[in-house]
Formats: sequence, C-alpha cells, structure tokens
Amino acid sequence: MKAAFPALETYLPLIELARQEDLGADSDDVTSRLSIDEKIVGIGSLIQKQPGVICGLPMIQAICEAYDAKLKIQTPAGTDIATIEGRYSNSATTPILDIVGPLRSLLSAERVILNFLQHLSGVATLAHQFVKTIEGTSAQIIDTRKTMPGFRALDKYAVLTGGAMNHRTGLYDMVLLKDNHLAAYPIRELPQALAQIVRQSRAEAANRPIEVEVDTLEQLKQVLQVDGIDYVLLDNMDCPTMTQAVALRDAASQNGKPLLEASGGVNLKTVRAIAETGVERISVGSITHSAPALDIGLDVRVLA
Repeated sequence: MKAAFPALETYLPLIELARQEDLGADSDDVTSRLSIDEKIVGIGSLIQKQPGVICGLPMIQAICEAYDAKLKIQTPAGTDIATIEGRYSNSATTPILDIVGPLRSLLSAERVILNFLQHLSGVATLAHQFVKTIEGTSAQIIDTRKTMPGFRALDKYAVLTGGAMNHRTGLYDMVLLKDNHLAAYPIRELPQALAQIVRQSRAEAANRPIEVEVDTLEQLKQVLQVDGIDYVLLDNMDCPTMTQAVALRDAASQNGKPLLEASGGVNLKTVRAIAETGVERISVGSITHSAPALDIGLDVRVLA
C-alpha cells in the first residue's frame, strides 16, 4: 500500500518561498521575459536519467499553479500521477510526464519543479537501496529527524515511498531517552528512574512509544530490568557487541521486547552485516540528510 502524500496545502507556503527566492520581489524572470514571447506555448518533458524511485509528483501541479494556472500536466497514455509516483525504473532514461503551457512560465518554474522532484526522488531511491541491501533479514530500515527545516513530512513520505519506515515524527510523539537525558542518573539507579518515566508516560498516553539509548552491554542489562520499554537503541556498537545484545534481550524477554535498534556508522557497505546480528530496526540518518539528488531533467520544445 502506497504512502499518503502530505496535505498539499501545508506546503503551499514552501512553494511560494521557493518561487520568491527565484523571481524576487517583482516576480521577474528577466531572461525568459526578454527572450520568450508571452504567446509561445511549450511542452516540457520530465525525464528520469538514472535508475531510481520517482517521488514528489503531487507537488508539480501545485508548483505549476503557483507560477501560472495555464501550466498543465499530461501523463503518458494509460497512466496517471498515482501510478507513476513511487515507480522504480532501472533504465538510464525513463519518461515521467509532460508539462504543457506558456513557455515563459514553464521556464520560470523549471528549477523549482526539479529541486523538489530531484530531492524527494533521491531520498526515496536511497531508502530503496538500503531496503534492498538487507532483503531476506528480519530488520527494518527506519529514518531519523535529520531533515531540512520545513521538509520533515515530505522527507518522511519519500522514505516510505522508497520502502523504508518512519521513526518518530518529532519530539512530541515518542519518548526517546538518549545519553544526555540519562547522564543525571548513576547506572545503578537507572532501572528505578526508567520505571518511573515509563509510569508517567503511560499515564499520559498509554500507547506512546518509549525508547532508551544505550552505549554498553552493562547499560542494556539495566534497561532490560524495566517493563514497558518498547525499543532500545544500540548506539555505535560493533556487530559482535550487537549480536551479544540480541542474545541478552532474548534471554531476558518473554515476548521478544524490547525491540533492538542499531544506530551509528550505518551505510550501504555496513548495513547488511548489521541486519544479520538480529536487531529488528536500523536507523539511518543519511537517507534524509545526505541523499544525492536523482538525476531528472526537463527537456523543453515549442509546440507548433
């Protein structure tokens, strides 16, 4: 089942910001205004130029409308945006869709269209690559909060489109006790402190997820004494240590919980070995903060 695209109205201000950045206070594309007659109609063909996952097409019509209501999308026969969105192509050249309308407006909107589409497709493609790399294991790839301001929901949608999973959306929807939160507690007092935090959180919101970060197996042993913790984040542990962590959890658990999440030092070269340790989740910040843009071009021609 495909992920639902975030509400477009939420991103109209972001589109408008991008438009103003390009056109300035006077909304002027000086090059197109001086070189293109306003009556000329053009067609711009979006072309995917490398293998990857297409993501972000619902943004295009909103961008077109922000520039010129006469700009219209045309999809290839037998397709629509919903069928193209999320499509993986292994080809070096794959047509996506066309945009038809005043050529001057089309040229003005080109870079903003490509900026959104290339970025979101890049995130979806990198997520897809991580998911394929650990295929056959029981682990899931999940994202982080390492997103550009204003792009959180879009980036997380792209992660889902690429086949990976979302971690928490923000600080408000999950308890995640990291090392800096736990620094105030001596390790021997950690179980009691965590038990109190679990009770308080459950009293506020019974289904709110609770996760605790650990750096060592000794910390993990303390955390495993506490009921009600959903996830334990294994921070920057090597694979042999994570394998021991899985064994400790299995020996202490009656129901397979808490699930274990690997974090730190994860890339496409290391992720398979991490997944094979038996952890259930692998969080990867690079999916959103370092995904290379997918190579997509807009080839323009004049309609007769």
